[in-house]
Amino acid sequence: MRPHSPFGVHRVLEPSGAAVTLPQAAQRLDASPQIGPDEVRVDVEVLNLDAASYRQLREKHTGPTGHVHGHSVRSEVLEIIEDRGKMQNPVTGSGGMLIGTVAEVGPDSTLGLTVGDRIATLVSLSLTPLAVSDHLESWDGLSERIPTAGHAILFGRSIAAVLPEDLDPELALMVMDVCGAPAMVARVVRGYVERGVTPTVAVLGGAGKSGSLSLAAAKEAGAGRRIAVVPFEREAAMLRGTGLAEEVVIADARAPLALEEAVRGAGGPADVTVVCVDVPGCEQPAIMITEQGGTIIYFSMATNFAAAALGAEGLAADVTMLVGNGYTPGHADYALSLLRTDADARALFESRLAAEHTVHA
Repeated sequence: MRPHSPFGVHRVLEPSGAAVTLPQAAQRLDASPQIGPDEVRVDVEVLNLDAASYRQLREKHTGPTGHVHGHSVRSEVLEIIEDRGKMQNPVTGSGGMLIGTVAEVGPDSTLGLTVGDRIATLVSLSLTPLAVSDHLESWDGLSERIPTAGHAILFGRSIAAVLPEDLDPELALMVMDVCGAPAMVARVVRGYVERGVTPTVAVLGGAGKSGSLSLAAAKEAGAGRRIAVVPFEREAAMLRGTGLAEEVVIADARAPLALEEAVRGAGGPADVTVVCVDVPGCEQPAIMITEQGGTIIYFSMATNFAAAALGAEGLAADVTMLVGNGYTPGHADYALSLLRTDADARALFESRLAAEHTVHA
């Protein structure tokens, strides 16, 4: 067995051998409940799959008539967890996050958690040792949210946040699931403002969770024109009349010429483009709507970064491309503060949560 590590290397079962493999890249983890001196065990209540992972699973198990075979989705997720000791979609490589209650804290833990704390993990399920005990029997496979029972292990270098008492836990989970996006957008926009530039910001997928919070963050950080790009009229209707975006355009984020025309007609190109669309093929279109010298933040697990780099080269685009890595110091608190202070963003999240409860009632 490998020596204990704050990065969780000691829980890697496959690949084995002398070479060090981090939990994210491992094929299989040890999810046993016994904790090391700096680990924390969490009793799991809810898993929340990331959007790209769930979309892939849902599409895989949709029949020719468009019917989603939820039981097949459930079976595959259960198989992944049991085989890998974590929830990491083998196609997308991504996982999600969880809500749970702290059950045991090692004496050397630096996470600041105590037994009984109800928390959301802010690290991906793709690197979190996880075991479920109920066979996911309470989940119908038809949403990203999975009610379940089991346990998860946090390492010495993990991140978690105690759920706020003033918000519905599921609402807080929805926000924390995407909290890296608004924090990074705010940082980038503030950088422009500090240089005396009031940037135009375009958000692809502006009606989604990460997209709507990114628009709120851009507004709070001092952006000028905010352009929300959505694929359907029903999503455009959600944003019209709110203060989140000055312009709402309907366009396919994978169609470069149509997208460029739509964004230009709305006041583009953008100084900052944020990609929050969980489908591949948005790399080059995002480059085309971004001003020379501008910045693109890719916040989608479906992004092909080779396509993004080669696309910028092929288009002779002088743009800075950033990977939305999901972590910025203070990101959870910042995202929750946006929800508390931006009534339009909160209304979108609450309507989304209500819709999910209606579907699964």
